[in-house]
Amino acid sequence: MKGIHLFALAGLILLSVTTVQAAELKIGAVSIAKILSQAPQAEQANKRLQKEFEPRQKALQDTENSLRAMQQRLDKDSAVMNDSQRRNLERDIRTQSRDFQRAATEFRDDFNIRRNEELGKFQQQVLQAVNALAKEENFDLILNEGAVIYASQSIDITDKVLRKLAGGK
Repeated sequence: MKGIHLFALAGLILLSVTTVQAAELKIGAVSIAKILSQAPQAEQANKRLQKEFEPRQKALQDTENSLRAMQQRLDKDSAVMNDSQRRNLERDIRTQSRDFQRAATEFRDDFNIRRNEELGKFQQQVLQAVNALAKEENFDLILNEGAVIYASQSIDITDKVLRKLAGGK
């Protein structure tokens, strides 16, 4: 019986030591979603992508408008067209529609590849900023807010990371 008491006492001592050590930990949480939406690097990356893909997007929009006009012409004038004219217009619509679908798919694929490249570069910058801030402010642990069930505002360092990314202290 005396051995059980000693074992329980030793357990309580270990628990209190662990609690004291845990209280000394400095923990922070970062909202990656907020950083992605507010960091100047994210805005710059979006502008680069927009500038790079804007001509292709405009060309796709022009093709779509042309297809719509051809389809309206077919709908409106098919009754007065001869069979050859109607078949040629229908064939042109099908051909242009296939070309449009292929171009749109290539556009989406190319855009996604470039967006992922830009995102990868930005993620490296965020990681460097978080690591630098963690070392400067002696954090023991920094968690991504998306993986945390609960975090109080007192441990949220997202705004500090944003300031670091913007070049401020």
